Amino acid sequence: MEQEIINRLQAHEELLQKVYISTEKTRKYFLWTFYATFALFVLPLVGLMFAMPVLLSTLGTAYGF
Repeated sequence: MEQEIINRLQAHEELLQKVYISTEKTRKYFLWTFYATFALFVLPLVGLMFAMPVLLSTLGTAYGF
């Protein structure tokens, strides 16, 4: 009886380790997805925030506004 409990505990420990590894892989995937979203969406918006006044100023002087 005692050996059966030990075997079950070892099996649960192995399964728990596999779940932990899978969770860590998922966490890293979400982290890299966040980085990609930030780099491809947020940074261009910040760049536009600085580029739009220059562009509008250039267009304004070109058309005499």
